Amino acid sequence: MSTPAPLTDSARNRVALGTIVRREVNRILRIWGQTLVPPAITMTLYFLIFGGLIGSKISDMGGYSYMQFIVPGLVMMSVIQNSYGNISSSFFGAKFGRHVEELLVSPMPNWVILWGYVAGAVLRGLMVGAIVLMIAMFFTRVHVPHPLVTLSTVLLGSTIFSLAGFINAVYAKKFDDVAIVPTFILTPLTYLGGVFYSVTLLPGWAQALTKANPIFYMVNAFRYGLLGTSDVPLWVSYALMLGFVAALTALSLWLLRRGVGLRS
Repeated sequence: MSTPAPLTDSARNRVALGTIVRREVNRILRIWGQTLVPPAITMTLYFLIFGGLIGSKISDMGGYSYMQFIVPGLVMMSVIQNSYGNISSSFFGAKFGRHVEELLVSPMPNWVILWGYVAGAVLRGLMVGAIVLMIAMFFTRVHVPHPLVTLSTVLLGSTIFSLAGFINAVYAKKFDDVAIVPTFILTPLTYLGGVFYSVTLLPGWAQALTKANPIFYMVNAFRYGLLGTSDVPLWVSYALMLGFVAALTALSLWLLRRGVGLRS
C-alpha cells in the first residue's frame, strides 16, 4: 500500500486557512441569536423611526426619498460594526483562552492566521449586510444600478474594519479594552460619516471635518452603487479604501511577527 504524497506548503496553508475560516463561520452560526438577530432588529428600528416617521417629514435628498437615501448608509454601518466586533471579540477570546499560542507556535504563516480571522469577520459583515438590505426592501424599493461597485465597496469596507478590529484585539488586555474603540471612536465616526445626511447640507467647516472621516468615503461609494449618486468622486473613495487595506494589513502582520500583546 503506497503512502500518500506529503502536502506542499501551499496546500497546507490552504487547509489551515480553511480551518480557521470554518471555525469562525461555525461560531457565527452557532450563536446566531447574538451575531445576526440584534443588528437586524436595530436596523429595523432605524428604518421605522428615521426612514418612516422622521423621513416622511423631510423633503427629497438629492432627488431620492429620505428612506432611499439612508438605506446605503445603514447597510454600510451594520457591515462595519459587525465586521469590527466579530474579529475583535473572537481574536481577543483566543488570546484570553490561550489557544492563540497554538497558532503562533505552529508552522502556519502569519498571513494565514490574519486572513483566516479577517475572512470570518468579512463573512459576518456580508451576512448582516444582506439581512439589512432585505429588511430595507420592506420599506422602500431597492435597486442596484452598479452591482460591482456595491459588492467591492462592502468587501473593502468590511476588510478595513476587520483589520482594525484585529489590531484592537492585539492591543487589548481585558474585555473592556475591546469595547472602548467601538464606543468612543467607531460609533461617532459612523454617525458623522454621512449615513443620515448629505455633506452638502453642512457649513464649510463641518464639510471639511466630515471629509476627514474615512467612513464618509465608504458610505458614499456604497451609496453610488445602490443609488448612482455620491458626494465625492468614486476614485477618491477607492484610493482611500485600498490605501487603508494595505496599511492595516502591513501593521497587522508586523504585530503578529513581533508578537505584540501575544507573547507577553
